[in-house]
Amino acid sequence: MTYGSSSDGRLSKNERREAARVKAKQLRERHKKKERQHKFVLQGSIILGSLAIIAVVTLLIVNGIRPQGPGPLNMLSDGIKIGKNFEAVKTPALQAGKKPIANTTDSASPVINIQIYVDYLCPICGAFEAENSAQIATLVKSGAATLEIHPISILNNSSQGTQYSTRAANAVACVANYDPNHFFDFSAALFVDQPKEGTSGLTNEQLFTRAQSVGVTSANDIQSCINEVRFKTWVTDGTARALNGPIPNSNLAAVKGTPTVIVNGQQFNYSTPFNKDEFAAFIIHAAGTTFNDNSTPTPTPTPAR
Repeated sequence: MTYGSSSDGRLSKNERREAARVKAKQLRERHKKKERQHKFVLQGSIILGSLAIIAVVTLLIVNGIRPQGPGPLNMLSDGIKIGKNFEAVKTPALQAGKKPIANTTDSASPVINIQIYVDYLCPICGAFEAENSAQIATLVKSGAATLEIHPISILNNSSQGTQYSTRAANAVACVANYDPNHFFDFSAALFVDQPKEGTSGLTNEQLFTRAQSVGVTSANDIQSCINEVRFKTWVTDGTARALNGPIPNSNLAAVKGTPTVIVNGQQFNYSTPFNKDEFAAFIIHAAGTTFNDNSTPTPTPTPAR
């Protein structure tokens, strides 16, 4: 094997040996340069891949695996209790890892206690609201009854992946936290033109618009709370507690579906289509007894006509 030009054949033996040594050195340096380039490319790829993995993990932590936090103010029982003139009973927030504390009831009191477990995508809940909201509002506003609403999410799989049931429950929790005396109106507003099961439901912006329509204060805080789905963990945990039971201030083992309506501890076993006279008659019956079969008579409403 020869190196260089055609005149190499006239080189001496030592000269040919030196030329070969120089050529070999050049080849080694070229090989080392290629190796360094390959090493840099490989290191860069590893760094970029690592950064991508970190970004994905961070996103999952922020959006899907949020640490458990406290629930909303005024919902220590997993629900909010509304009394005369639609004023909310104020309570501290349910702290992370703690059990809800049920609102106290007095079997000797003439005030009727109504509890409702509701999913805001549930069409039967919407039908119950449409038929009975007026008489419930009359009783609550006058102080003849209290209304405790427990928002839960059992229909997330029926909202095209948007988890509307959870987002709606979170939205009412946001209002309970920042402006509890508008909770009754906001809850009712979510049943006006209620999204149908199987649709994506209202967007977060539309939920906030509904809140604005009932005159909520602390609008910026409520909007941020809705957009962040701040009480998502609380909604999930509260739903599990309702489905696993037992249900406080009643003889129910657990919630089997929505709406679950309880009056003075007794479940309203409704039939559909709803009839407001049927519910009014049940209120009259339940007002004279409690779930533990006490029979102290109490003032009762007249069935709505």
